[in-house]
Amino acid sequence: MNAPHAADPAAAPRGLFTWRKHWASRFGIAPFLPMSRSEIDALGWDSCDIILVTGDAYVDHPSFGMALIGRLLEAQGFRVGIISQPDWRSVHAFRTLGRPNLFFGVTAGNMDSMVNRYTADRKPRSDDAYTPNGEADRRPDRAVVVYAQRCREAFPGSNVVIGSIEASLRRIAHYDYWSDKVRRSVLPDAKADLLLYGNAERAVVELAHRLAAGEKIGDIRDLRGSAFMVPRGWLPGSGWNEIDSTKVDAPGVLIRHADPYAVTVAGAGGVACSGSGGEAGGEAAAGGVRVVQWHRQSHARMPKLDRARTAIRLPSYEQVAADPVLYAHASRVLHLESNPGNARALVQAHGERDVWLNPPPIPLTTAEIDGVFAAPFQRRPHPAYGEAKIPAFEMIRFSVNIMRGCFGGCTFCSITEHEGRIIQSRSEQSILHEIEEIRERTPGFTGIISDLGGPTANMYRLACKDRRIESACRRLSCVFPGICENLDTDHTPLLQLYRKARALPGVKKVLISSGLRYDLAVRDPAYVRELVRHHVGGYLKIAPEHTEEGPLAHMMKPGISSYEQFRLMFERFSKEAGKEQYLIPYFIAAHPGTTDGDMLNLALWLKRNNFRLDQVQTFLPTPMALATAMYHSRRNPLHRVGQGSGSVETARGARQRRLHKAFLRYHDPGNWPLLREALRRMGRADLIGNGRQHLVPFTQPHGSGSQRIGPLQSRPVRQRSAGT
Repeated sequence: MNAPHAADPAAAPRGLFTWRKHWASRFGIAPFLPMSRSEIDALGWDSCDIILVTGDAYVDHPSFGMALIGRLLEAQGFRVGIISQPDWRSVHAFRTLGRPNLFFGVTAGNMDSMVNRYTADRKPRSDDAYTPNGEADRRPDRAVVVYAQRCREAFPGSNVVIGSIEASLRRIAHYDYWSDKVRRSVLPDAKADLLLYGNAERAVVELAHRLAAGEKIGDIRDLRGSAFMVPRGWLPGSGWNEIDSTKVDAPGVLIRHADPYAVTVAGAGGVACSGSGGEAGGEAAAGGVRVVQWHRQSHARMPKLDRARTAIRLPSYEQVAADPVLYAHASRVLHLESNPGNARALVQAHGERDVWLNPPPIPLTTAEIDGVFAAPFQRRPHPAYGEAKIPAFEMIRFSVNIMRGCFGGCTFCSITEHEGRIIQSRSEQSILHEIEEIRERTPGFTGIISDLGGPTANMYRLACKDRRIESACRRLSCVFPGICENLDTDHTPLLQLYRKARALPGVKKVLISSGLRYDLAVRDPAYVRELVRHHVGGYLKIAPEHTEEGPLAHMMKPGISSYEQFRLMFERFSKEAGKEQYLIPYFIAAHPGTTDGDMLNLALWLKRNNFRLDQVQTFLPTPMALATAMYHSRRNPLHRVGQGSGSVETARGARQRRLHKAFLRYHDPGNWPLLREALRRMGRADLIGNGRQHLVPFTQPHGSGSQRIGPLQSRPVRQRSAGT
């Protein structure tokens, strides 16, 4: 393959299944991807071409990232082995399957390992849904780094590729909630050769074929959705330009540091460039590479550059670690450069080296994603686990993922950052075939499909009306602050899918359990009617997240009026159908932009509406999320940021976070002492009493005391990974 020097946003991707199969395809399909040397011998292999190392138990099901990628690589003709939940305390477990011919593919699993192991209160979780029998402590903290280093120790010189959600969300310098500091990109810590971020099917297939053809991994620098380490100031070749991020999105007045965008380095081909903050701009050229130096004091017009040959230099790791304003600015620029149609390469210095990020991957076509899901999954855990139950599998074994991606852009959510904003939908035929597979092959099936959805329940086949507009768009959300006029919100294809699914022989009921985007649903009353009549099992979970405009604006969520509109529809259609059904709302406590007064107003709303929440969610700052940038920097990266841009109200202290959570559970006697104290401090002692208008009573029930609030109970995290 004649590849360009670096990923080209304008280049059409090669079809996922157009590669000539690797010679090892002659061995055929493995019943399960092997996890032991004896299984390898039984298959007649002498070695594995690729070994996937994962923090999850191996379940051969398309909802588990290592199975999805493993079966895809198998379909390309490669011999794939899996090392699942290895003992990371020694190197022995990483030698189980021998040295891979091509590379180790390392993933923490379907969840970030720190989210998996700790609550929002930084307390260890007592179980792990991705482990047999829910056993805890079967993976290390920051598993990607630990596993990658162990692979290096086990087989020095082997290629190590990291990916999936943990690596994806840590691809640049990022705030780490658990250590309360800005950490480096996971790349230099893991000492990996390559990082594949987002949905990595295209990249991992191309990488495997090119390595098999004899290319060196250090020469592969043009894969979209990849990141790698290069010498400081490196550029891919002739015709490339580098610009500083303040000219992409100029922040306000910053702290007066030494100019972070002045560069004095020697790059590829002997490129040298330097400048100062007082210059209007300039160029340095050597070896045919042009580096454009535009500084933040410049008012000159930015030259028009070829986006496909332009890299944006973010503030360095050292700078964002020292300056919260620069951190928020870098977060904003990264998110603005996330559309595969117009994103440019990003580069961020870490000491004397750069982390280089190629533009995001091109989404799969319907035919391609159908092909990925058509692999011969066994749809059950590997036999090595015997009768042990794997909770995450039990939750999804009768569900079907119909699409990926989310254009909601909620600032606290990692789905958009990992899977992208462009919806990738499977065909009706592919989805219906999977339902039939469940009916025929999954033990315990009683005729009920537990979910027909994905990251969101009702974005199936929704897209921009004009692909040219979509490719040029730089909005962070298609539905905030209002639904874009260019967004097609027709739910007809989804209604047709629902009808065909429930008409299949042996299917008694199809439930919808994925998160519903109710601001989209209310635009199509026919959809809401069908959903309520046929696809609700008594309760429907929905996530307004808050009632107050301040927090909702920082979340990029619709106003509570949209929820009320949906509630009225839901109740009317339930009554028409003669069914007693209920909405179960989810809310977030302590989200950036939330004041104590906002939480009080939410508690009063809950009381007026007679809601008593059993499970509540406290905001957990996950790496790279926009809300995490707000939490750390106290600035709002939804707007240009600077020292004068105003601060974001942030509940950071443990006591205030407990208070916000207590407001959500105002009915719990254990929370009343904390709430009484807060209400008096807020001048709202009028809400303390024994009347219907009061929030908490004067007196404490005997024995309830001021018990400490228990560990976080949160809704299941749906972080499906489709990368190594």
